[in-house]
Amino acid sequence: MKNDILHLFFCDNLSQKEISEKLNITKGYVSQIVTKDNRYPQFKKEKLIKAHKKHNKQIQNITKEKRKKIQFSNSVDDLSLKVKHNQASMELSKRSHLSNESYREWNYSAYKYNPSKRRYEFDSTLGRSYDVPKYIKER
Repeated sequence: MKNDILHLFFCDNLSQKEISEKLNITKGYVSQIVTKDNRYPQFKKEKLIKAHKKHNKQIQNITKEKRKKIQFSNSVDDLSLKVKHNQASMELSKRSHLSNESYREWNYSAYKYNPSKRRYEFDSTLGRSYDVPKYIKER
């Protein structure tokens, strides 16, 4: 019986629980037989090393997956920024002139409507450069 237990444990790599179920004996008895064998300390060391390697491999896989998700997220952000940059470049590279009306719509807070003169007047408190229209007639 003792030799069967040792053979199943060391050669067939069955667990103590599997051996106890197979041979209809208690797990405690299997444990006593296995731990008294002189091969057990080396077997335990090897098992521990395998467990550490397996754990490290799992951690590496988890880290890789996290990095892939972050990289994908960053690439999506970069792509959206590229698209916005390209749109802005196309709009700014047009040779058309920005009309006064378009400029007023773009800077609506800088112009106030004067109903008596029927025009939009630039707010003088903001400070105006020479290329900004002082007033824009209503259409």
